[in-house]
Amino acid sequence: MATMAFTHSNQSLLRPRSFAVKDDCFCLFEGTLENLASLRQEYGLSKCVNEVLFVIEAYRTFRDRAPYPACKMVGHLEGQFAFVIFDRGTKTVFTAADSNGKVRLYWGITADGCLSFSGDEELLKAACGKSLASFPQGCFYSSASGLRSYEYPKNKVMGIPTMDGEMCGTAFKVEHENISASMV
Repeated sequence: MATMAFTHSNQSLLRPRSFAVKDDCFCLFEGTLENLASLRQEYGLSKCVNEVLFVIEAYRTFRDRAPYPACKMVGHLEGQFAFVIFDRGTKTVFTAADSNGKVRLYWGITADGCLSFSGDEELLKAACGKSLASFPQGCFYSSASGLRSYEYPKNKVMGIPTMDGEMCGTAFKVEHENISASMV
């Protein structure tokens, strides 16, 4: 079971939020893709396809037809973004954030053991208590394959337990390169 919700409250004009559903793929997207026009052309999509619809189409293409791993799809995205896809057909969650961390995304485990994502740190803190961290920049998470770096797909992502006051969490490192050390 999955629950998704979003609001335009406190939305940045430069990084809009959007939601779309297509063929049992639900997607929340925040930000912009600087190379959307060339990506539409590469994927053969119409000019009316926005970022959230593009992400769904690209995800479905790599899921269904291409022999390429998901890191290839996310690695082609240029811009400021974070998104969460829930694929009801495969019961898979797929999440990614840009490599510069311009769009904040947090994740944590709720009291009932559910994995949660939010762009609102305080909202997630209320739901997850002490189990909360920033989603690592330049990475994607799939419930089917775990956390991986799309910038360095062959390198292992390692979690390092951290304590910040009473908060427990994890900082993430891609082999020898630190990608996210902030703990909330």
